[in-house]
Formats: sequence, C-alpha cells, structure tokens
Amino acid sequence: MYIMHLCYIDESGTPEFQDNTSHYVLAGLSVPDEYWRQHHNQLESIKRRYGLENEEIHVAWMMRSYPEQNHIDGFEFMDFARRRLEVSKKRKAELLRLQKSNNSKRYRQTRKNYAKTDAYKHLTSEERRQVVTDIATLISDWGVTRLFAECIDKVHFDPTITNMPIHEQAFEQVVSRFEYFLKNTQSSYGLLIHDNNQTVAERHTELMKTFLRKGTLWTQIEHVIETPMFVDSQLTSMVQLADLCAYAIRRYLENSEEHLFDLVFKRADRIGDTSVGVRHFTSPGCSCKICTSHRSPY
Repeated sequence: MYIMHLCYIDESGTPEFQDNTSHYVLAGLSVPDEYWRQHHNQLESIKRRYGLENEEIHVAWMMRSYPEQNHIDGFEFMDFARRRLEVSKKRKAELLRLQKSNNSKRYRQTRKNYAKTDAYKHLTSEERRQVVTDIATLISDWGVTRLFAECIDKVHFDPTITNMPIHEQAFEQVVSRFEYFLKNTQSSYGLLIHDNNQTVAERHTELMKTFLRKGTLWTQIEHVIETPMFVDSQLTSMVQLADLCAYAIRRYLENSEEHLFDLVFKRADRIGDTSVGVRHFTSPGCSCKICTSHRSPY
C-alpha cells in the first residue's frame, strides 16, 4: 500500500538583503495522508479553545505587542466578546486621532497592524504566546510528521556562486530532502502544498517542472509528484503550521529564542542522531543546535 505524504511549505523572513531580518527560512512540514484528519482536528480543537475558529494562525503577528490592551481596565477578566469590543473602540479612536494628525504614513501602518492582528485582539499577550506554544507542542508530539527546512544566513549567501536567488536555493534544498525522505521510507509518494506567495509561485512551479525532468543538484525526483499546489494559508490550517515552524527556526537563529524551536526541531527528519532535514547555511564553525545536529554548517 502506498502512502501519500503532504508537505506543507511556508517561509519566515524575506529573501531580500535590504530588510531587517538576517535569515530567510523556508520550512516544509510533512504529514502522512492517513493522519491528516486526526492532526487537523487536533489543531482546530486548540483554535476553538482560544476563540480562533476559522482564523489564520500567523505567529509573527500574534507575538507582537498590542499596547491598547494595557489601557483597558480589567481586560484579562473580561470574556472574549467584551474584550473584542473594548479593543475595537480603542483602535477606532487611535485611527481617528492619526487621521486628524495628517501623519498618513503612520496612519496606514497602524491600520495595517490592526487588520493583521484583528483575529487575535481578544487574547492577552500571555494567551497568544500560549496558543503558539500549545500548537508547537502538538507538532512535537506528532511522531509521524517530518520537518524539512533551509535556513539561509543572508550575510554569507553569494548568489553569483549558487547562480540562484535565495528563495530558489531554499526551495531546491527542501524538495531534495523531502525526496530523500520519501525514498528512505519506501512505498511513499509526496505532494508539495505551498502558501500562495504570488511573487514566487510561478517561479517555483517552473523550477519543479525542471526538477521532475532533470532532478535537482542533489537527486533525481522520483517520489514527489506534480508541481506544488498553491493555497491560501487563511483557508488551509496545516500550512499555518509550516509558518509556525519557519518562524520558530528564524527567531532561534536571529534572537536565540529556544522555546518554540526546541519543540518543532524534534520533528526534523533524522538518520540516527543526525538531523538531515534541516540545514543552516552560514559561516564555518557555527555552533547552533542545527549545525551541531547536522554535523556540518554547510
């Protein structure tokens, strides 16, 4: 009997050198099809507990500070509905104030921040952190899942050597490692399910067509079928888990934040004690947990 492994892919950080992130991380979380329903239901159960039914889990926005909550007396003792109402009132007042100040740039940025965090405004900062921890713990307990990731230190990346931009090298690496995993498990095929980033969707589709014909630099592609399916992460909960994994890895590499990383890194594909599913592309001699587990920083 053949098993289909669904590999959900998302990124954290950007591939551009000009932004304020030092790393770009592309992560793929693979789930066997026979466990998909069980895992999906477990994730939805956590989301319901925190009033996040049908909402996207976008960790970077959840982990931000929501300063208006600090100005609402007794906020933590309110029910979710009352919290939403009180935060909405504070945010509406702030947007009106910014409109009158003629600071259009600040107004646009604040409006964007409010839109991106609207789904989580009823949760305290501690509750938001707990949601993310609960989901990361869930992932760590899924023994049948596998994590693949390419983590690129942009300071040490030279596109003239690789002849590829950062996001393309990362994609080739993740696809190659997923293929190796499928070969090693035998009787398995895999499908890539990618967050629908319009800037890379067309290019990654063309790359995958090339990989299917010619292979990658590292291996022939015999078990990953078709080109990636691009889906809306707001509507596909399991892609949101890849977002969490990519975020946890990047925050560990950039800020030494270990809590979430240690949970998701348990699921890195391994051969024996060696992590073969996650790689940190950086300078020689790196002593991070990824490089130590991978045995080599390159």
